[in-house]
Amino acid sequence: YMGLEYQFALRTLSHRRYYHLSRKMAAIKSVNPNADVIGAQHSVMMNITAGKSLADVVRTNLGPKGTVKMLVSGAGDIKITKDGKVLLDDMQIQHPTASIIARTATAQDDITGDGTTSSVLLTGELLGQAQRYLSEGLHPRICVDGIELARERVLDFLTKFSVPLSADNERETLCQVSRTALRTKLPNELADHLTEIVVNAVLCIRKPEEDLDLHMVEIMHMRHQSALDSRFIDGLVLDHGARHPDMPKRVENCFILTLNVSLEYEKTEINSGFFYKSAEERGKLVAAERKFTDDKVKKLIEFKKKVCDTPDKNFVIINQKGVDPVSLDMLQKAGIIALRRAKRRNMERLGRACGGYAVNSVEDLTDDCLGFAKLVYEHQLGDEKYTFVEGCKNAHSCTILIKGPNDHTIRQMQDAVRDGLRAVANVLHDKAIVAGAGAFEVAAHLDLLKYKGEVQGRAKIGVQVFADALLTIPKTLTQNAGHDSQTTMIELLEEAVKGNRVGVDLDTGKPMLPEKVGVWDAVRVKKQFLHLGSLIATKLLLVDEIIRAGKKMGKE
Repeated sequence: YMGLEYQFALRTLSHRRYYHLSRKMAAIKSVNPNADVIGAQHSVMMNITAGKSLADVVRTNLGPKGTVKMLVSGAGDIKITKDGKVLLDDMQIQHPTASIIARTATAQDDITGDGTTSSVLLTGELLGQAQRYLSEGLHPRICVDGIELARERVLDFLTKFSVPLSADNERETLCQVSRTALRTKLPNELADHLTEIVVNAVLCIRKPEEDLDLHMVEIMHMRHQSALDSRFIDGLVLDHGARHPDMPKRVENCFILTLNVSLEYEKTEINSGFFYKSAEERGKLVAAERKFTDDKVKKLIEFKKKVCDTPDKNFVIINQKGVDPVSLDMLQKAGIIALRRAKRRNMERLGRACGGYAVNSVEDLTDDCLGFAKLVYEHQLGDEKYTFVEGCKNAHSCTILIKGPNDHTIRQMQDAVRDGLRAVANVLHDKAIVAGAGAFEVAAHLDLLKYKGEVQGRAKIGVQVFADALLTIPKTLTQNAGHDSQTTMIELLEEAVKGNRVGVDLDTGKPMLPEKVGVWDAVRVKKQFLHLGSLIATKLLLVDEIIRAGKKMGKE
């Protein structure tokens, strides 16, 4: 008798739910007959499946031991990468939910320069953990309330768990942060080579009491030699050379004058006609027009003679505008190297690197407008010419010269160097670092389990969901290194319960202390991925209906 009563109650409940859903769908259909509707249960499951599927795509790329993906475009171009942002940008994601998660994760990279893969993994794992409880009848709002409480708790815990940046060993710590970021995207040998280069570049452009401007680091590439020949240049590399064949190719102790003055023969701007009585009159007019440009060149030559009072000093002019052949010949005879049509972005960098400032007129030139470089030389690679300006005093702009045998290697290094620069800049801005290798996630998991006892009601379930989801980072790192994740996670949690800040040693699969090995992450990256990853997951869990009823989507 009790069994029949229970079955009747279930049937009545299902009928009510079906009636409720039918009314909602009928209401939408009455507003827009062409609308396509996915109901509550199906819409949540669809979002969860999409999040878990996207997480599974990028899961194997996490960490220094992660594998790489090969992307082939419609034109046959091949790109091999493990950078989460590059993958999510270049993959043609059609599913609307997966597209939202991908856009959120790439926004993480735009803000902090790292943490894209971690953000996708956290979102997918939160949705997967929530699915267990939703399938048992838990309302999504209860679960979301608990996740939001857990997020606030974890962000507070992050502040306590982070370590202040010490001024005594600042450079060593920045190198460790840079190495940790680069090793997740490049082979270890190449990442270690680029570590010092990236740290040197950021420290070069740093000015007291000013925000870091990473645009002052020029990332130049040459398809030449091997990737390990890439180097840091305390100056600039211009992608063009001197236009006169007899100008010297290498000079030392150079004064640098940056100009924004046209040294080209210019005709009168007024559209008028001239009638000459003789060829001599025409020659006089041409000479008068030519004299206007020649006078500017002569003033530059006089300024050079005044500044370079000894034979060991040289003079280099870098002009944003043009220099005609006659002016080039005059400058060459005076022993001046002249580069014309320099890029506008390099004009500010030249001033920051060499000193001085850009001059807009040749009148009243002073020594203050000059920069200085120990060495200026021209390097020719095939048909392309490069001018190196090196050895600048107190440079606040620099160049990272990336070399590689092919375009694939160069592109991969460029993406990694940009992320490395952002990682070091984040640490300098936050003045704090946090232990990597999954140490923070394990510690935050245990802290949330303690906090769960303080939370009243069913919101505890959401806290449990967040706590379990955090373990996906160390678990995935272990799996990608080829170790048994269950054994490693048990050992990690046992050590962490004792109060040790332990992470995963990817070489052995055993617990290790990240502080001893030098595995550090930026606080800002952790903060953003915890916030964005959980935020998009909660929004997707609260979706109770998916309606395709836009103006361009429905049938006419």
